[in-house]
Amino acid sequence: MELNNAVCIVTGSASGIGAASAVMLAAKGARVVVNYSKSEAAARATLKACEAAGARFGGEALLVKSDVAEDADCRRLAQSALDKWGRIDALVNNAGATKFANHADLEALSAEDFQRIYAVNVVGAYQMVRACAPAMKNAGRGAVVNVSSIAGKNGMGSSIAYAASKGALNTLTLSLARALGPEIRVNAVCPGLIDTKWVRDGYGARFAAVEARYRQGTALGRLGTPEEVAGVIVWLIEGADLVTGETIMVDSGMHMGLIPPKI
Repeated sequence: MELNNAVCIVTGSASGIGAASAVMLAAKGARVVVNYSKSEAAARATLKACEAAGARFGGEALLVKSDVAEDADCRRLAQSALDKWGRIDALVNNAGATKFANHADLEALSAEDFQRIYAVNVVGAYQMVRACAPAMKNAGRGAVVNVSSIAGKNGMGSSIAYAASKGALNTLTLSLARALGPEIRVNAVCPGLIDTKWVRDGYGARFAAVEARYRQGTALGRLGTPEEVAGVIVWLIEGADLVTGETIMVDSGMHMGLIPPKI
C-alpha cells in the first residue's frame, strides 16, 4: 500500500507503540488520526510529532478523543477520518487495557476486571474494524494491524485476564482475515517486553527483576522499543500485500521458550 496520502487511524496513540506507529506512518506521508481516551497532553504531543514528521508531505493529522470500548465512539472515530479526508486506508488497533496481577493469586481479578480488559482489547478492536471496514471495502483495499502480545501465545504477561484477551485477539485476527478478504488484510503483532512508561509503571518495583529474567530467557537478550514494534506494524500496512491472518512475534525470540520468565 502506498502510504503517501493514505489515511491511517491508530487507536491508543498517546504514547508507546501507538505513538511510535503514528509518527512513523506520518513520516511516510500518511494522514494520521491520533486517538486517546485519557492522556490528552501526551496525545497532543503525538499529534505535534506527527505533523512535524510529515511536514514535507503537508503534515496532516487529526486528534480524536474516544473510548474504543464504546461502539458509538468507534463509529465517531471512523467518521472523523471520513469527514476530514473522505477515506480510511489502514487501522492500527493499539488501544489496550490490563490490570497487573500475580497469576498465582486467583483472587486478584474480578469478573469486572475481565470484562473491562476484554471490552477494550477484544470488543474494542472488533468494533473499530466494523466501523472502518465499509470505507476500506468501498476503496477496494485496506489493512488492519491488531497489536496483541506474546502473552496471548504463552499465557504470561501482566495478568491472566490480559493474556486471555490477547489470545482472543489473535483468534479474532484470523476470523476477520477470512471474513474481510480479499479487499482487507488483517494481521497482528505480538510484542514481548517493550520498554515503555506503561510497562515500567505497571510493574513498579518489580520491573528490574522482570527485565532481568526477560534478558536471560530470550535469544536476543534484550527488551524491545516502541519504534521496533512500529516498524513491523508499518511494514504490515505498507509492504506485506500477500500477508493476512498472521500473528508476528516481535519478542526477542521469547516465543521459542528458552527460559520462560516469571512475569
